[in-house]
Amino acid sequence: MKELLSRQHDYSKECVEHVQSHVSRNEVPVTLFEPYIEEIYNQLRDEPFKKFLESDKYTRFCQWKNLELNIQLTMNDFSVHRIIGRGGFGEVYGCRKADTGKMYAMKCLDKKRIKMKQGETLALNERIMLSLVSTGQDCPFIVCMTYAFHTPDKLCFILDLMNGGDLHYHLSQHGVFNEVEMKFYAAEVILGLEHMHRRYIVYRDLKPANILLDEHGHVRISDLGLACDFSKKKPHASVGTHGYMAPEVLSKGTPYDSSADWFSFGCMLYKLLKGHSPFRQHKTKDKHEIDRMTLTMNVELPDSFSKELKSLLEGLLQRDIDKRLGCKGNGSDEVKEHPFFAGIDWQQVYLQKYTPPLIPPRGEVNAADAFDIGSFDEEDTKGIKLTDADQDLYKNFPLVISERWQNEVAETVFETVNFEADKTEHKKRAKQKKLYDLDEKESDCILHGYIKKLGGPWTSSWQMRYAKLYPNRLELHPDSAKPELVFMDQIEEVSPDLVQVKNENCIVVRLRDGKIVLTNPDEIGLKEWLTSLKSAHKLSQELLGSMAKKAGKIYGTDSNNRNAIIAARNTNGN
Repeated sequence: MKELLSRQHDYSKECVEHVQSHVSRNEVPVTLFEPYIEEIYNQLRDEPFKKFLESDKYTRFCQWKNLELNIQLTMNDFSVHRIIGRGGFGEVYGCRKADTGKMYAMKCLDKKRIKMKQGETLALNERIMLSLVSTGQDCPFIVCMTYAFHTPDKLCFILDLMNGGDLHYHLSQHGVFNEVEMKFYAAEVILGLEHMHRRYIVYRDLKPANILLDEHGHVRISDLGLACDFSKKKPHASVGTHGYMAPEVLSKGTPYDSSADWFSFGCMLYKLLKGHSPFRQHKTKDKHEIDRMTLTMNVELPDSFSKELKSLLEGLLQRDIDKRLGCKGNGSDEVKEHPFFAGIDWQQVYLQKYTPPLIPPRGEVNAADAFDIGSFDEEDTKGIKLTDADQDLYKNFPLVISERWQNEVAETVFETVNFEADKTEHKKRAKQKKLYDLDEKESDCILHGYIKKLGGPWTSSWQMRYAKLYPNRLELHPDSAKPELVFMDQIEEVSPDLVQVKNENCIVVRLRDGKIVLTNPDEIGLKEWLTSLKSAHKLSQELLGSMAKKAGKIYGTDSNNRNAIIAARNTNGN
């Protein structure tokens, strides 16, 4: 399909940038694609596309897409393993997706605890921020989300699993890093920040504890709970971790954007090199003193730092935003082009080709022990009741990130499922050929295939039938009996859309003396049956109407009276 599109379309760079600029800001106006609709339809009418749309490959694509669009996750879709972390509203667990076997991290937020701390806005904001950074081009330097769902008492984020611990933990185990080691982590974090800033997101909580390592030692930025979209309005709230917050963030009421992250980035690099924030001298825990120093103190850099490193940190830790590195108009490119990163191939960084300075020990838990992590005291939320209004806040919480689900399936079960489906399809076709040898293409059969009919005692069970639709009738063949024939003039109405019957999407065919209910687990195939039935019935009605008019002229009867048609049949011996 991609090849066909690339051959057929030659959209201008301006057109692509126009669409991408809206999509990157999560703004898709109704009229966004209007200028291109006619061209798209013209391309779909071309022969290569028509052949593709009629092919088995397109049918298989529709089957997978139908599955994706109907995903409704619950806790039963995952096997949950040990706890690996805890935050203000809940815990993080290792988990395995049941159908594909892929490992993830499951972040569970307690709805009662959220209500108790009035954290509803924060929880919903995290879901929005994660969807923005996880959609579209993948970023290997951010802990992204694949799914979000909720239960009556939990909000659940399914995230990339990072089992190598965080940089704060490794700093305590390894000791401070040298310049070369720090440069590796700095380069990967820069690309993570770049990904966010291009989507108009300021992270606001950059620190070693939020930089997680995977099993190979590469890093990702995690926990977007404090992240904020600044595409429409700049934030001005003082949020973050003391010792890493930029002066403009500490100055209440001052609007800011991605500038705050570059200051925090400088603070984080300093800590990796010296073991503490540049504004937390002598390990003080006085937040007011740390904030005062951030707002007033000029950082003195050790002589042991190289000239390039001093220049980098001085640029990042500028209190004046206009003079700060990364804030002069070219964003992350200003930081990437700094002499400290001379010789770095940023494409190789993106592809994770550089060797990490620290590889987490395999078989060890590179984080606090599960007993040390502890658990929440349920007594805290004992008096909290969740109302319908509370639950209604989360009605739009569930989400599947399409590209990430597709990658998960492609990496795990795609080939196996397709192979098994092909085997089943071949068996079904062979059985059809054996039972119904007539080549339907050379008859006037419109559509044929297996379908389920509601029947049995008290019309309570589904019965498999091989159905054939002709212009004047519907035939329903059981395995070993005469077919049931339903003529078009017996049909009063075919349901305009699929109807729910016994928890199944169904076609309801109303007859003069009853009704027939049909269904199929393949919803795409079922919709094809619905369209074909409605079309055949409509054409039949038009034909019957035409016959009635002729009968009226011959026999002098009302042209709308269907009995005239029956009289005409009897007269002609039919």
